[in-house]
Amino acid sequence: MGEDQLGQALEGCDVVIIPAGVPRKPGMTRDDLFNINAGIVKNLCAAIAKYCPNALVNMISNPVNSTVPIAAEVFKKAGTYDEKKLFGVTTLDVVRAKTFYAGKAKVPVADVNVPVVGGHAGITILPLFSQATPKANLPDEDIKALTKRTQDGGTEVVEAKAGKGSATLSMAYAGAIFADACLKGLNGVPDVVECSFVQSTVTELPFFASKVRLGKNGVEEVLGLGPLSGYEKEGLEALKPELKSSIEKGIKFANQL
Repeated sequence: MGEDQLGQALEGCDVVIIPAGVPRKPGMTRDDLFNINAGIVKNLCAAIAKYCPNALVNMISNPVNSTVPIAAEVFKKAGTYDEKKLFGVTTLDVVRAKTFYAGKAKVPVADVNVPVVGGHAGITILPLFSQATPKANLPDEDIKALTKRTQDGGTEVVEAKAGKGSATLSMAYAGAIFADACLKGLNGVPDVVECSFVQSTVTELPFFASKVRLGKNGVEEVLGLGPLSGYEKEGLEALKPELKSSIEKGIKFANQL
């Protein structure tokens, strides 16, 4: 398989998952990956626009905060953009938030639900532990520590692997959860809700991760943030400038010749 067979691989696809690119190494941020991965994503999205323009696109390649806007611009230029069919996969942030919360609250992780909003890098990742279920009245310092660990989860793995890559099995697990949710939606299963980085009017930013109801056309509904704690409101305002910059960086790249 190679680029010359990309058309044959894509033709007739209902869902396309893009994990292509290079992984992070110690000392690298997701943004350091931009120069390599942005070009790869741009080329793949041009092929998707040509061979399977109606497919749901699950973007895993980092930095997701920039690669999703790149994809949107490529599809717009090709005349195939449908905001209901482009997803930044942020499920790994949810998996981490649920796991860390379950450990602290001493409840089975399978029973836990934690929405994670914002973006998919550093402080743009905002877990809403005030909305976590089952409810555990954790002290503020625990919530702050859980938030930081969720935000730094990817870096923790990169450092632990000491140059041998980034999160692999956990990302595969999270990617499978989200792809499965997309397929359930396409098959008409009701009330399929997952967090994802999508075109959004939840904030003033053009793209934002929040809970999304999935259906036969992709995004059926982008859900609001719900009630936030004071700490979460601060986090929301703090993440906006960084997320805005990452989105604009992607749009600018996509519109270069």
